[in-house]
Amino acid sequence: MTTSTLTTAQDTSSLFPTAADLAGRIGLSAIFLLAGINKIQNYEGSAQYLVYGGLPESLLPLVILFEVGTALALISGFQVRLVALALAGFSVVTAALYHNNLADQMQFIMFFKNIAMAGGFLLLAANGAGRWSLDARSRRSQR
Repeated sequence: MTTSTLTTAQDTSSLFPTAADLAGRIGLSAIFLLAGINKIQNYEGSAQYLVYGGLPESLLPLVILFEVGTALALISGFQVRLVALALAGFSVVTAALYHNNLADQMQFIMFFKNIAMAGGFLLLAANGAGRWSLDARSRRSQR
């Protein structure tokens, strides 16, 4: 094998994890981006649902900002470790407040969906955003 062949093989083998990091961030952020947009479009119903979970209606703008803002931060790869930790906590809290009737099969599924998402966010917090991210770009420019 020549040096050129080894370099090409190394470049190809590093492409999958790099692309997977980006695809994973996009996938994890999609539910929050869409939920935030839906809350804007259905503001009154969203406010009522917030109250159903025991939270004041006045928090809705902050929830929308959090969901949309964290989704965009994940997609761009900005402050991913911190954002992922915040989303892990948010996922667990929303599971406890809104999906706590585990006798209801749909709520059981939704509860553990949130717990699974929290697990994914913890992995993201532990491993970082990957090469195709603003975090990586920032690290490269600091060298």
